[in-house]
Amino acid sequence: MTVFNRSWRRPGALVTVAAAGALGVGLFAGPAVAHTPAWAVTCSEVSVDLVNYTAGAENTVTLTVDGKELLPTEKFGGEFHKKIELPEHTKELSLHLVVKDGSGNDGSLDDTKTAPVCEGTEPEPEPSTTPPDEPTPTPPAEEPKPEPSKTTAAAVPSSQPSPAGDDLAETGSSSTTPLIAGAAAVILVAGAGITWAARKRRTVGN
Repeated sequence: MTVFNRSWRRPGALVTVAAAGALGVGLFAGPAVAHTPAWAVTCSEVSVDLVNYTAGAENTVTLTVDGKELLPTEKFGGEFHKKIELPEHTKELSLHLVVKDGSGNDGSLDDTKTAPVCEGTEPEPEPSTTPPDEPTPTPPAEEPKPEPSKTTAAAVPSSQPSPAGDDLAETGSSSTTPLIAGAAAVILVAGAGITWAARKRRTVGN
């Protein structure tokens, strides 16, 4: 009987040890796969899937795009599933997801991803680093010159010689000057002759 009992005790002990080992593995493996935070980003939307969290804990999730809240801080229980459409964009967007595990286990997440520009959307041109060309200054408009008054022009005598005729400029004498000079010479000669004749008569008479 003793041998029989011992033969049954050994298999029973083995079964007990195996069960305890399996239970221990299950207990240690449980926390490792308890929390599964996952999220994916496309050019048009973001999908967030959080599973196996502690339902009684205060778990929160927050999503921002380029520093602006796309998903304000929201509490959830054991699971969270949500798809959020992205605004239209012509350049890449920076997305930041923050998950806080209220149970204190390793279920928190702080991750950043980039949403590309969808095909068919023209990318936003990069700002130019060259300074803009300075505008060419416009020259000031010339003021119209006043026309000379006709009355003033008629009152002012012209200093230019008249184009009519080829007369020389007047010098104070005219064409009759030689005649006058000749007549004066004749008169002087005649007077001198008369004076000489009178003197001669007086001399003869004496």
